[in-house]
Amino acid sequence: MDIEDRAQAYAEADFLDVNETFVDRLAELADFSRPALAVDLGTGPADIALMVASRASRWRAIGIDMSLPMLHIGQGRRRESKIQNASLILADAKSCPFPDATFDVVYSNSLLHHVASPDGLWREIRRIAKPGATIFVRDLFRPHDADAAYRIVEQYAPFEHALLKEDFYNSLLAAYTAAEVRAQLEASGLGHLTIRIVTDRHMDIFGTIRGA
Repeated sequence: MDIEDRAQAYAEADFLDVNETFVDRLAELADFSRPALAVDLGTGPADIALMVASRASRWRAIGIDMSLPMLHIGQGRRRESKIQNASLILADAKSCPFPDATFDVVYSNSLLHHVASPDGLWREIRRIAKPGATIFVRDLFRPHDADAAYRIVEQYAPFEHALLKEDFYNSLLAAYTAAEVRAQLEASGLGHLTIRIVTDRHMDIFGTIRGA
């Protein structure tokens, strides 16, 4: 997503329902009424980070992403919204510029399948989260075959930009299975987290960080 036209196509797509569903689930897992420092890993154009900051006024939401074009779009949206309790940082989610045990909430939507070495991501999540922190990761899971991936794209994104459809298809094929994610979690010291299939294409990984 470092190419301008791909970033713009993604930012212009209608993900409102998907994003609201994600934030609703986050609100079930973490208390929006209590102060918290939260980080959105792979925030993209910051739609979810800004939605979280708007709904959880006592939170401070930090969105990080490696794509400068995406962050430029997000910064523009943050300025337009006048939301004050959100900020965006250019950074790698596998090597965050934060001390150990910084965050009360660590969440991510559709980042995992972009990561070729997911164990590093899970270890970084464990490192930056406080003991007792809420973890919520939602991602695609890999369909049985390429035909199934194509059918999912045509069902859920039939009229989207061709670049977005191509990325969606490739993302489905690059995604991990629940069994693969379970192995990742076990290897990273997060085997106590729950994995749940929540749609025909999404799985949730969630729970809290255990104390040292």
